[in-house]
Amino acid sequence: MKKWTKTLIMMSLAAALAACGSQPAAPGKEEGSAQPEKAAAEPVELTLALDWYPNAVHSFLYAAEEQGYFRDENLKVNLQMPSDANDPLRMVGAGKVDMAISYQPQVVQARSEDIGVVSIAALVRHPLNVIMTRKDSGLDSPEKLAGKNIGYPSVPLDESIVRTVVKEAGGDDSGLSFTDIGFDIIPALTAKKVDAVVGGYINHEQVILEKHGVPVHVIKPSDFGVPDYYELVIATSDDTLAKKEEALAAFLRAAAKGQAYVQEHKEEVLTSLLAKQAKEFPLEEDVETRSLDILLPLMDAGSEPFGSQSAESYQKLIDWMLQEKLIAKEVKPEDVMRNLTK
Repeated sequence: MKKWTKTLIMMSLAAALAACGSQPAAPGKEEGSAQPEKAAAEPVELTLALDWYPNAVHSFLYAAEEQGYFRDENLKVNLQMPSDANDPLRMVGAGKVDMAISYQPQVVQARSEDIGVVSIAALVRHPLNVIMTRKDSGLDSPEKLAGKNIGYPSVPLDESIVRTVVKEAGGDDSGLSFTDIGFDIIPALTAKKVDAVVGGYINHEQVILEKHGVPVHVIKPSDFGVPDYYELVIATSDDTLAKKEEALAAFLRAAAKGQAYVQEHKEEVLTSLLAKQAKEFPLEEDVETRSLDILLPLMDAGSEPFGSQSAESYQKLIDWMLQEKLIAKEVKPEDVMRNLTK
């Protein structure tokens, strides 16, 4: 925000007073009478917890802020970074933040456990999470994974993804073994500690592996029986939705404008993002550039508004999660999603 000097303020006031003095009084009003101005409404504050450290997928948020789209909707949006990837949805459920970027399967699971969270927008409309093997391993099809050691971040969803893919391809999943590698996806595959990994993303781990000379073969789970779910969504709580629906809808309008701006000004937005994160969370320009190129088509809702969701997507995911015993009871799509976009 610009800082005006005392001299400039005095000059501006003098000019304004001179201009006022040269104007005739409005009809029916006494000259010199003060007319009260309507006070501008205070901006509505919203807090959004990110899913991870700021990176290319969040570009639309930074564009919306820098281009004044949030301000135009009379919003003040505060971004928070979680200390743990599971924190954002918990924070929403506990009412500590208004919104969180989370994952469609996590939102469904939370709802099945009677946690009052609901998705209000789909950000990345297709899975980023894939199964990766080294190209020099010869494991270039799912059935070849039978009997192999799979590195994963100890997430039941990821184990179900691998088992579904292997079985759908005609392989035997009974001999699969799983090693908890946390989120050390890259070193585990680079050092050949495991035969394959799941939990790595095509716009991050794959890009970094290939940058450092480790070409990988990618198996897309949605090609082998796993629903084509939304990777990232924006979630809120039932309580926040009831109290702030208008503000949340305004946020999504601004977010849509931010995403449209990113599509037209990729280099400009990335340069700004890189500069903002240079000190605390330095980003690699080539990685984020490639990441954004991968993400933009996957975030495109086509003829639908940015962020729109379908009940069909949720129903397919719910059915599969029930089948895989990832949730204990059925969830209705209308309970776990709301479209606020128009």
